[in-house]
Amino acid sequence: MCLAIPGLIESIYVQDNINMAKVNFGGVKRATCLAYVPHAKAGDYVLVHVGFALSVINEQEAQSTLKVLKDIGELDEI
Repeated sequence: MCLAIPGLIESIYVQDNINMAKVNFGGVKRATCLAYVPHAKAGDYVLVHVGFALSVINEQEAQSTLKVLKDIGELDEI
């Protein structure tokens, strides 16, 4: 199953002329491409699928989704 996972942008950097971010998914941190959300900034929550941030979402929506994913054990799969 393919899921988009919400995560918190902790920092932004440029790699090979592409805006990237270190994103925290409930404690698991991964590099994420910001090419589709160039307006995103540190402190924003983004919805991420296969390493690409697809949209900026609000914190309440992100926390609600993270809680559901944690409850069903899906965050262990990241």
